[in-house]
Amino acid sequence: MKGKVALITGSATGLGKMTALTLARQGCDIALNFVNSKEQAHALKKEIEGMGVRAIAVKADIAVEEELYSLVDQTEEQLGQVDILVNNAGPFIRERRLFSQYDRNEIVHLINGNLTGVMLLDHRVLPSMREQKWGRIIHFGFGHAGEARSWPHRSVYAAAKVGLVSFTKTLAVEEAPYGITVNMVCPGDIRGANKEKTIDEVFGITDELTPRGRSGSGEDIARVIEYLCMEKSDFITGNIMDISGGLDPIRPRIIPE
Repeated sequence: MKGKVALITGSATGLGKMTALTLARQGCDIALNFVNSKEQAHALKKEIEGMGVRAIAVKADIAVEEELYSLVDQTEEQLGQVDILVNNAGPFIRERRLFSQYDRNEIVHLINGNLTGVMLLDHRVLPSMREQKWGRIIHFGFGHAGEARSWPHRSVYAAAKVGLVSFTKTLAVEEAPYGITVNMVCPGDIRGANKEKTIDEVFGITDELTPRGRSGSGEDIARVIEYLCMEKSDFITGNIMDISGGLDPIRPRIIPE
């Protein structure tokens, strides 16, 4: 992948950071994106440049249309056209709430950050990908998103991601003739520091909730994305891939207040 330009949203920390490091090792120039993690983003930029590739760090909120367009503009100006787009960023409210307990601004922000902003980013980079007849687009979902089941206390986030499932499959079909693949990765319940750990680092950590028996790691996700972005992975498109160790994160039972 030497010389390819990869734009990874929400990439200063966590799964986005591990993806950025993985693609940089493959020779990609990296456009990092952050909202609040400026210090971490610039430290990662230096680390990636130390690998012999180019890197930039751009502040932009994917839920804000003007900022996401500026993110692509700056990437093209400083690195060149986007070959690989990894839509990792997506607002999430960890506190468990019923839909009636969300306010209007929270609903709009969750939908814009997890669905509308992703679609607009894809739309922005498609012309150049079509022109060169090559591109890789990765969306992020959640475990079992492809089944469109109910997910109480996560109604807005789940609705946005399930909508993105359909969009992933449709866009994959529409863009396949142009050499562009579109896939979704659905991480399991990978929390905290484990998002930036390797498989070897978590291998001895027992997780009784995961059928595999160990905790997930950032490498588990990044290595799948790496494979999907390779030159000869062009026959894999429109797929929704659960990377969860067999874990089902959805708890459908509601306990009345």
